[in-house]
Amino acid sequence: MNKSVKFPSVDTALLAGTSLGAGAVFLTLLGNPVNSGICISCFLENLAGALRLHGSPRMSYIRPELIGFLLGSFFMAHRGRRFRVTGGSSPLLRFFLGFFMIVGCAVFIGCPIKLILRLAAGDLTAVAALFGLVFGIWLGTRYIRAGVALDRAKNLPQPNGYILPLLSLLLLAFLLLNPGFLQQGSSGPAARHAPILVSLAVGLLIGALAQHSGFCITGGIRNLLLVNEKTLFYGVVATLISALMVSLLSGHFHFGLDAQPASHLSHGWSFLAMTLVGLAAVLVDGCPFRQVIRAGQGDVDAGITCFGMLTGGAFAVGWLMRSTSAGPTFNGKIGVLAGLIFCLTVVLALRPPTGSGPGNRRN
Repeated sequence: MNKSVKFPSVDTALLAGTSLGAGAVFLTLLGNPVNSGICISCFLENLAGALRLHGSPRMSYIRPELIGFLLGSFFMAHRGRRFRVTGGSSPLLRFFLGFFMIVGCAVFIGCPIKLILRLAAGDLTAVAALFGLVFGIWLGTRYIRAGVALDRAKNLPQPNGYILPLLSLLLLAFLLLNPGFLQQGSSGPAARHAPILVSLAVGLLIGALAQHSGFCITGGIRNLLLVNEKTLFYGVVATLISALMVSLLSGHFHFGLDAQPASHLSHGWSFLAMTLVGLAAVLVDGCPFRQVIRAGQGDVDAGITCFGMLTGGAFAVGWLMRSTSAGPTFNGKIGVLAGLIFCLTVVLALRPPTGSGPGNRRN
């Protein structure tokens, strides 16, 4: 990463992080699953079920927050004249990196945002996952220093950037009209949700702030490890602190390892699963949440990663790779190992010849 890159202001990062942490717990108080007020991997699993890409009604619901994130980013990018339609950077690699990123989240039972929310609620089972996420990001920074990078994107015709925002509006119409071809669950996680308009409004606000600030959980840690740049990391800390404060004030803080909601005690697999998420996120330049935000601002490559993540959510549930309170499934363990092998194969294939560095890499 070039140190001359202009980073967002600390104020915008703090505002985005505070809104994300407090907003997520607020949504939990209004009906979203406990410790899962905002979880991109869970939301994508729910969306996949609603579209009948897997057969579990308990995991089938169109989450308005997901729509809000993308549309909030879209509107803010237009308002700030930052809507740029680019793409063409290793689309198949990005698709499968997105796929395996969600598989890793499914084995841990949560994306990096949910990891922060679980820690803020006193869930100590998320500690091993935090170490795994940081380790995966650290591995990614080592490969960046060695010159590993996906090829550069190029400018694309404007209509490419409007496809996902329009699909988001279509999903919103589906949610409001509830056509018969959807699968909307009435029990389990699918039945736990805040009011639609409140969820949408919170999503729009957080999406706009995240786009304006460049907020990203893995990006904040990556920048700190790679170039000792702390702006986005302050936003990550703000997410944790704001979620912790609202959890304490609302009585949703329960400190310990046992009987934590949507968790398991297989700490080694949580570590490996989030190592996969951290490494894949560095390779595609952003955590699952950041991919949604970038897709809203015209990044077609991020949109392709989102389709990979949606497919990963469908397979994670349909192929029983998602962990339960009893721990990871056999299929989930295979999925994590396959994802790690895929990521390592990608970085080895992209590593420049010995003696050449990032500056000598051909575009």
